[in-house]
Amino acid sequence: MSDLNEHHPLGFQLLQNPVFNKGTAFTEAERNALGLRGLLPPHVQTQEEQVARVLGNLRRKDSDLERYIFLIGLLDRNETLFYKTLSDHLEEMMPLVYTPVVGQACQMYAEIFRRPRGIFISKNDAGHVREVLRNWPFHDVRVIVVTDGERILGLGDLGANGMGIPVGKLSLYTTCAGIPPQCCLPVTLDVGTNNETLRNSPLYIGLNEPRLRGEAYDALIDEFLTAVRELFPRALVQFEDFANNNAFRLLKKNRDRTCCFNDDIQGTAAVALAGMLSATRITGQKFAGQKMLFLGAGEAGTGIAELAVAALVDDGMPEAEARQRCWFVDSHGLVVRTRTDLAEHKLPFAQEHAPLPDLISAIRDLKPSAIIGVSGKPNTFSREVIEEMSRINERPIIFALSNPTSQAECTADEAYRYSNGCAVFASGSPFSPVKLNGTTFVPGQGNNAYIFPGVGLGVMASESRRVTDEMFLAAARTLALEVGVNDLTQGRVYPSFERIREVSAAIAAAVAEIAYARGLAMHARPANVRAQVESLMWKPEYKSYV
Repeated sequence: MSDLNEHHPLGFQLLQNPVFNKGTAFTEAERNALGLRGLLPPHVQTQEEQVARVLGNLRRKDSDLERYIFLIGLLDRNETLFYKTLSDHLEEMMPLVYTPVVGQACQMYAEIFRRPRGIFISKNDAGHVREVLRNWPFHDVRVIVVTDGERILGLGDLGANGMGIPVGKLSLYTTCAGIPPQCCLPVTLDVGTNNETLRNSPLYIGLNEPRLRGEAYDALIDEFLTAVRELFPRALVQFEDFANNNAFRLLKKNRDRTCCFNDDIQGTAAVALAGMLSATRITGQKFAGQKMLFLGAGEAGTGIAELAVAALVDDGMPEAEARQRCWFVDSHGLVVRTRTDLAEHKLPFAQEHAPLPDLISAIRDLKPSAIIGVSGKPNTFSREVIEEMSRINERPIIFALSNPTSQAECTADEAYRYSNGCAVFASGSPFSPVKLNGTTFVPGQGNNAYIFPGVGLGVMASESRRVTDEMFLAAARTLALEVGVNDLTQGRVYPSFERIREVSAAIAAAVAEIAYARGLAMHARPANVRAQVESLMWKPEYKSYV
């Protein structure tokens, strides 16, 4: 190897480094100057020609999982080409690099593992987390997505296999908001897994031990966050796919001392609230007049409700009245005050009401204008449920937000067909347009990618020391304003993903403005915040090396 480096000190290494590799797009001058002559076929291709080749190969694959593997392989070879392909074909690519395909990829992560991405920190690294993080080759880290793999999407405990989630999320930070890929760090905290199937697999890549709990678990989290603050003082930490029992308390414990947020709680809340605000433009009603019934009372559902309450209070409604607009059904029925089995995060939404056993009885009794599914339980918005909502409401709002597609409470086709085309529908995973009675409905996807990339960009632009709920409220309202009349006439409650960089820039500017106004930014407010935001957005274009 030393002989190779002596004769080809730069060229061969460039081809092995995905950050700098341009493949067949290296120019004649670059090939001569960098020792690449003969290491590449002679034809110099444009980036557009390379994208065309990628698309041809991708579309010939037999399954979405194979397409995912192909795209991750491209990311490992040529980072700029990967992001160029995603950016130019986002509607096609997003389901492949994130939901729903990333769920299957995480389930199969050990089997399809090719090359490590990001940082794995195990419980065995306790006391040495700082040294582990120092092994990351890039020092200007601005966004970290971290998971412990316990609640991956709606699939449960996948342990170290959950690394596919931080990698996928950060690819969207770059694609949707232009955060440079070298500023992004995926982290998986491997504290074991209680998934016996994984632990019995000889291919499993993580610790073959039960999950770490209690003080040792908390100490590892504290050590990780302390090391992040020391090594990457301008970094934002996004907690991702932690189980309910940890998600709420980790956010509460750390939000005032670390620049952090929980996407499952706050990001989901913002995108759902934006969808509700848009939906009321279709129904012709006021948001203050909505009664929302949630199926599922975990971090996503209560997060949405808390932000909805904040929006109503900000608009002048007393908090007690605002909370009465949000009702919950969990696995034991309606969440009411007489129940003695409620977790702490459910208590603020426990209503004074007689117990009800299930969703359909709650709909008949409460007559909600909107049902919001965050249960991870498929087929729970049954025909009976949707028809009852349609009987109560001229335009029922039906949000089936659970991911991946296999866990959705209902499909777009079911929502439109059972409501005879009257439903205002959104989902967590993508669904194809639905034709019914001569009308084509385009379902909106309540994807958190509408929110978290813009929030991250706003934090990066302002160098905010904290992330606040006010920022997510501003993000939700900004996203709702980006929904045009043409979107609404098709039944969409979100803008097209083709506009995502523009949408992310608008959200980032709104978030940055709050950081400047609240004294959270590390520098003075620039004259033009939107221009500053846009100037930071990385584009997947090749740089010249000569």
